[in-house]
Amino acid sequence: MMRRLSCAIALVGLFQIAHAGAGAQPDKSGFNLFRPAPDALLRDMATDRPDKTESAFTVDAGHYQIEMDLVSYTYDRSNHKSVKTLTIAPINLKVGVLNNVDLQIIAEIYNVQMTRDRDPGRSTRVSGFGDLLLRCKTNFWGNDGGPTALSVMPYVKLPTSRAGLGNGAIEGGIIFPFAMELPGEWDMGAQVEVDYLQDSGSSDYHQEFASTITVSHDIAGKLGGYVELFSNLSTERDADWIATFDFGFTYALSRDVQLDAGTNIGLTDAADDFNPFIGISLRY
Repeated sequence: MMRRLSCAIALVGLFQIAHAGAGAQPDKSGFNLFRPAPDALLRDMATDRPDKTESAFTVDAGHYQIEMDLVSYTYDRSNHKSVKTLTIAPINLKVGVLNNVDLQIIAEIYNVQMTRDRDPGRSTRVSGFGDLLLRCKTNFWGNDGGPTALSVMPYVKLPTSRAGLGNGAIEGGIIFPFAMELPGEWDMGAQVEVDYLQDSGSSDYHQEFASTITVSHDIAGKLGGYVELFSNLSTERDADWIATFDFGFTYALSRDVQLDAGTNIGLTDAADDFNPFIGISLRY
């Protein structure tokens, strides 16, 4: 893992050198939550959805962004049981505090989880509010121009979910989202994430290391598409590798409204089998 992190840091250094040659950018450092950036200087709306790769760009100072699944369905089947989860209207509320900093609150408004044990033929159903995530994203470079962008986003999870929907533990981590323009009007996103999570069978904690890479391109007019690979490795004893292949589409209804839909498909036994969803993002 340390070797991978060293390689990532070296690549970031090279990308920063490349960014140094970028053209002049507007000075928006004077804008903040109480002095919003004017509409004429707003950057293109960038969202942390629909893929799992977080955006390297922040919400403009003094502006708000809502990103949410309208509905998301997850199905996973193992040797002994199957789990179906329906998530309705989980929301990410984002506010631009400074030109390069935004704060985020992620709330799982309503979840329904149905578990069926095939051996005894017993089923259980749990529903209710989920956990809260508090995140703060800071952009290092590339927010307002340039071929690359890099941010850091620490987060903490508050255990607000009802019994059966969460593990009741305070958890956290740090995410490093990266973006890069590719030839042929393709865009690439990637991230490295380190999480500090509670063990599944005790009150001890372990680390997990997640990484993603995604590429996207406009398909026709305001319709765009993406494909993504996701990987998660855990240091918890006997934990299995989680990997998914993800794809989806975005459609810009306007400068400030975007629809999306996609599906995440499990590539390993430990991953959920599939997860289709539809969502929307709005900026104010």
